[in-house]
Amino acid sequence: MGKKFYDNRELSWLKFNMRVLEEARDSSVPLLERLLFESIFESNLDEFFMVRVGSLIDKSLLNDNDKDGKTRMRPSEQLSAIYTRVKELNIQKDATYKELLKEMQVNRIYHKQMKSLSKLEYAFLEDYYAYEIKPFLNAVVVDKRHPFPFLNNKTIYIVGKLSCKSGVKLGIISCGDKFDRVIFLPTQNPDEISFVLVEDLILHFADDTFEEYKVEEKAFMRITRNADINIEESFDDELDFRENMSVLINKRKRLCPVRLQLSKNLSDLTTQELCMRLDLTKKQVFIEKAPLDFSFVFSVFKKAERKKPLFFDAIEPQLSPAVSEKMSMTEQIEKGDILLSYPYESIKPFLRLLDESAKDPAVVSIKMTLYRVANNSKVIKALCTAAENGKDVTVLVELRARFDEENNIVWSKQLEESGCHVLYGPQGLKVHSKLCLITRKAGKTVKYITQIGTGNYNEKTAELYTDLCLMTANQDIADDAIDVFDALAVGNLVERAKQLLVAPNCLQNRICEMMDKEIEIAKNGGQGYVGAKLNSLTDKVLIDKIIECSQAGVRVELVIRGISCLVAGVDGYTDNVRIISIVGRYLEHSRIYLFGEGEDRKVYISSADYMTRNTIRRVEVAAPILDENIRKRVIEYFELQLSDNVKAREQQPDGTYKRVLTVGQPLDSQKQMFINAYENAPKQEVVKKGFFARLFGFFRRKKKS
Repeated sequence: MGKKFYDNRELSWLKFNMRVLEEARDSSVPLLERLLFESIFESNLDEFFMVRVGSLIDKSLLNDNDKDGKTRMRPSEQLSAIYTRVKELNIQKDATYKELLKEMQVNRIYHKQMKSLSKLEYAFLEDYYAYEIKPFLNAVVVDKRHPFPFLNNKTIYIVGKLSCKSGVKLGIISCGDKFDRVIFLPTQNPDEISFVLVEDLILHFADDTFEEYKVEEKAFMRITRNADINIEESFDDELDFRENMSVLINKRKRLCPVRLQLSKNLSDLTTQELCMRLDLTKKQVFIEKAPLDFSFVFSVFKKAERKKPLFFDAIEPQLSPAVSEKMSMTEQIEKGDILLSYPYESIKPFLRLLDESAKDPAVVSIKMTLYRVANNSKVIKALCTAAENGKDVTVLVELRARFDEENNIVWSKQLEESGCHVLYGPQGLKVHSKLCLITRKAGKTVKYITQIGTGNYNEKTAELYTDLCLMTANQDIADDAIDVFDALAVGNLVERAKQLLVAPNCLQNRICEMMDKEIEIAKNGGQGYVGAKLNSLTDKVLIDKIIECSQAGVRVELVIRGISCLVAGVDGYTDNVRIISIVGRYLEHSRIYLFGEGEDRKVYISSADYMTRNTIRRVEVAAPILDENIRKRVIEYFELQLSDNVKAREQQPDGTYKRVLTVGQPLDSQKQMFINAYENAPKQEVVKKGFFARLFGFFRRKKKS
């Protein structure tokens, strides 16, 4: 096939999830945080099967000759490669949990199996089962009078092979959400935590449940259902958009299975029976020794919260040095642009801007796009308050935000009830931009404040995801934001913009134009440069333009957390491309675009990845950084990530990833960003946490020496 400078999207994603699992195996990460990384690995895989594998299965059935545009793999070929790789990953996942169990025991946390219980523990669980579980069990024996039951997505069941005089049958018991998943055992030592999972208890007494049968074999099983629904094709013209979404959410819960997980190998006949009933092939059956669902870790976390050394040290987002608490946010932004960097800096200044605007008599309107928001959202509360205070509040709520549809339906109703004007976006395009426009009128003067972000308006994820938030009074940016909201209000798209890059019509092409300029500089003997920090890179137009940049001698540096369909370092194609991925304590989520070097360097922040779905199938916004100090700060942030030698992995010419070799002083870019935030915050803010007071002191002493 020649040199491989493209990678398959799905297989690249599995490489990313492997990097997540590596964090669970990293002894420098606190023990229970490693357990959390394994849980994240598993939940990531669930969503991958529900969305990506589900979509590929649909494609393989409709047209298996519809090949991937980069690697030319048919859907069936991609599925086969995915199943093989996932089975390899599951072996590593099981081994990782086995190792974590040993270390948990050293720290007096015991995930016990029924065969390892003491007499007192067994007696406790026997009573617990009799009174708390057995009366509420839902068990089914499949025969001519009792059809195979509907199995809920991601629910654990017990499946048993039952024999009796009339033959062999299947028995199924639900271990669903009516039971507490984790059962903590009484202990003499308050520092000791012992628990069993409810499915282990139900499995142990399965013979009692099917007392009229001989249970010849039994195991846990869990299915994953397809969640890939074509929203536009499924709409009923007689229902409004919100009612349609409610119907589709219920429909998704009943879509076809795409994966069957089993806790052990069952006989061929039992496995064949299950595959036949679920319309699955044996390739879609995965045998896993570790728990089939890792959501139980949060209960263990809560129980173990006093074991501080097993967790990351507590740290808090700091107040930005650019923000004064003695002056209104509006006044400060009108004096100069402000950039917040989450989770290192607090989201509170932006929330304060919304709260102040909701009460400010001079504010006449607030317009915002919402994709995902927190529970008990302060953003929603501020918007509702603004509407109740007589402001004209327009909110575009993206009801198609995958797996947040139900939440967003609820929020849209609450906003409407408070007097907000709610929009749902143009047909066929999700609105993924993070854009807010506040209009003030003082006398005859109209002024604007525009906020553009790389991440959601979500206070919770602002403490977990790295994102950037720009607040500006720049008139040209406001004019572009007005055009975006005007277009969304009538279902149109922005065709041209002065400062913003706005997908789908003027983002991809503008990025290509700026790359072309760097190509021209390199061809004329100059130092062309392109940089980007992204979640994923899949857009073939941009990938091919990056290859063209590399071949022309343009230096390309990419920080890509997840998928990269481009392979770096391939002779003759991507020699001048470097790709690193950082997976650490915080989820890297901010997007940064850089073009050129020196004083002429253009810097943008954006909600859009270099993915086709972002560049041509969504409404996205990228904003230029025009303030020189902020521009310098964003560049330094990007360069800090490139220098990471603790959590960074560098892509190799064969498409694999290797940890960057730590030479000299270790540099964890996320940790350094927090150190910088604590150093730069007002002094009264730094003393809140003892750990960082010590860390701050350590780094000060180190600098002096």
